[in-house]
Amino acid sequence: MIDLRSDTVTRPTAAMLQAMMAAPVGDDVMGDDPSVNRLQAAVAERAGKEAGLFFPSGTQSNLAALMAHCERGDEYLVGQLAHTYRYEGGGAAVLGSIQPQPIEHAADGTLPLERLAEAVKPKGDPHYARTRLLALENTFQGKLIPATYIEAASAWARGLGLGVHLDGARVFNAAVASGRPLAELCAPFDTVSLCFSKGLGAPVGSVLVGSRALIERALRWRKMLGGGLRQSGVLAAACLYALEHNVERLAQDHEHARLLAEGLRGIAGLRVLSQDTNMVFVEFEPSRCDALNAGVAADGILMRAVYGGSTRLVTHLDVSADDVRRVVASVARHLA
Repeated sequence: MIDLRSDTVTRPTAAMLQAMMAAPVGDDVMGDDPSVNRLQAAVAERAGKEAGLFFPSGTQSNLAALMAHCERGDEYLVGQLAHTYRYEGGGAAVLGSIQPQPIEHAADGTLPLERLAEAVKPKGDPHYARTRLLALENTFQGKLIPATYIEAASAWARGLGLGVHLDGARVFNAAVASGRPLAELCAPFDTVSLCFSKGLGAPVGSVLVGSRALIERALRWRKMLGGGLRQSGVLAAACLYALEHNVERLAQDHEHARLLAEGLRGIAGLRVLSQDTNMVFVEFEPSRCDALNAGVAADGILMRAVYGGSTRLVTHLDVSADDVRRVVASVARHLA
């Protein structure tokens, strides 16, 4: 099957599975799993931070970061469509007692500084939650967030005494697309969550990086949230393999997404809305969606053409250039 639903659908390669099988392990809750420790140190170094902490998921990594920055009754500023607000089960509010303050995105995915400023609550007024944190996302819906904006937003936040967190689920894509070192992209942030189970192809795992003090706070929350794993070196080994072998090749996914968008343009019954990094957003005629999904599935292609909105098509390490050509031909045939 050619699966374009997400870059989370990848399977471990034979070499990655071999690395997992050969991983030296210990008890990570006791801090002595050598594979986990190696991963945490390697990611922290590459991101230019003091320390790292391994998590089973990006959702848990983000939540622990928010809880490390904020206390009960605090709030964080976040995009209306950001993953930590919209797609992580309301964990910040439900489990962290942290109030999200969603901000409408600009067309380029940024959160306009004037809208952020309007949302900050007056200090010392008991009527309001205490604004403590700004959370950004890069990439956002495949878009590379401009470095000038991130520098301005983080400087603005620090001027108000706010922490700054990055949901960097696809920050490796941002680094490859921009040609900038990962440490440069992470430098403006106090904490960054980096995911390995998306474009990098690991079956599970994220690493939160930041100062030692913040990572120590996050460690306590990870335990409370159920993220204290024992011989998790078998999972960390997959992330280490991905870090060492699958970062630079993200450029192939970006090129395949470009080819996919180029091939789909001009097909009647759809409109290509955008293509950035490894994501293509397409709008299909609503009346054709069910038949299209069934038709391409019969051709061995998985996608989710949706009614009245945009469909996200995502390339990844299990999608080749030949696969892209097959997808274009199948969509054209079923929309003809």
